[in-house]
Amino acid sequence: MLALRLPAEIEERLEALAKETGRSKSFYAREAIVAHLDELEEVYLAERRLEDLRAGRSGSVPLSEVMAEHDLEG
Repeated sequence: MLALRLPAEIEERLEALAKETGRSKSFYAREAIVAHLDELEEVYLAERRLEDLRAGRSGSVPLSEVMAEHDLEG
């Protein structure tokens, strides 16, 4: 189970949408999470990777090596 506290303005918009469409607020909250979870994960992982790179915990691979490994032309 998940409990969320939303700003009043968002809560009002969600309530209005639910009333207009006959769907529940939970339905729309779930839809929003599902629609954006991949994006949020990608951002988090990219930030983590950048931190690791800057801290010297990981390295980078030149683009030319990646392209050559996958037989891509530049």
